[in-house]
Amino acid sequence: MENKKIRIAITHGDTNGIGYELIFKTFAETEMLEMCTPIVYGSPKVAAYHRKALDIPANFSIISRAEDAQDGRLNVLTSIEEEVKVDLTLPTEESGKAAVKALDRAIDDGRNGLYDALVVGPMTNACLMGGNEHAGNIADYLGRKFENKNGGLTIMSSYKMRVASVNENVDMRKAVGNITRGLIEKKATTMFTAMKRDFLLSNPRVALLALNPSGKGEEETNIMKPLVEELEEKGIMVFGPYAAEQFFGQGDYEAFDGILAMYDDQGIVPMKMLNTDTATRLITGLPVACTLPEVDDIFTNAGRCMADESELRQAIYCAIDVARNRAKYDESHRNPLPKLFHEKKDDSEKVRFAVPKNKETKATEE
Repeated sequence: MENKKIRIAITHGDTNGIGYELIFKTFAETEMLEMCTPIVYGSPKVAAYHRKALDIPANFSIISRAEDAQDGRLNVLTSIEEEVKVDLTLPTEESGKAAVKALDRAIDDGRNGLYDALVVGPMTNACLMGGNEHAGNIADYLGRKFENKNGGLTIMSSYKMRVASVNENVDMRKAVGNITRGLIEKKATTMFTAMKRDFLLSNPRVALLALNPSGKGEEETNIMKPLVEELEEKGIMVFGPYAAEQFFGQGDYEAFDGILAMYDDQGIVPMKMLNTDTATRLITGLPVACTLPEVDDIFTNAGRCMADESELRQAIYCAIDVARNRAKYDESHRNPLPKLFHEKKDDSEKVRFAVPKNKETKATEE
């Protein structure tokens, strides 16, 4: 894959939002076309409407199959045959359905290996769940569509830290009830695997945040601590649980490659406060690398040529990196040599991955 141009599928997102503006601005730079071959799953007619409304030059080729995508060109794959009414800045049922249709077509092609990575254009969870934005999230939707029994896990990734949540887009009352041994184990294992395969970290360290402020409640004592010990026996290096206030306030997060929070705000809010770099949402645990640009406002400035395309560009960079990392990882683990001797367990490994004792003590105080 090093010498092969990466094929990136990009869905157009909500057709009343800023998806096409971000795409046009991103690929106006010729360097992006040299880096990858973009396949935009959407509607050529809607793309042309946005181009005219934005009054910007944007050339693209219209294709009907991913196999027909041309290198060095912005390819728009017709995923929606019917007419789509565009009402810029206004989310509608029709624009939401158009986003989902394009995504479903991209998923079908992803199952058949027709591209290397998927970037999901700006859309709301309400599009996926028939208007109920609390009914699920994009990671769950992709997990079901790709028929992955463990679902997807969203990792907010930047140069400074990587954060995921046991409960994604879940109300607090329900989130507390979801704190089970099985769910935490599934999420922690998925995140640890992502650190190795998606980011090529040979010895990743994952921190588990406590549910209770003290870090010494029933959930920590009866569920998290025994689970951490069990995972360590399996070679899955998860540490904690750590009280979130001390963990972030004292800079303990710098000792870890990944952080698993119990609910969204516990991890995402501190990350946004401490992080100045552009963040990208990586949905791991799927057959293809999948990213989303971290865009807060999809509709307000649609059609005004005011959107910042840096978030989409960063999502594409991340998708390319993860696709290449997975290819390297899978190749290196495809035909491992059998062990010719029994290795004696080295307890020093536990020390290597541990947080310095003084920091661990501080992080669990009070």
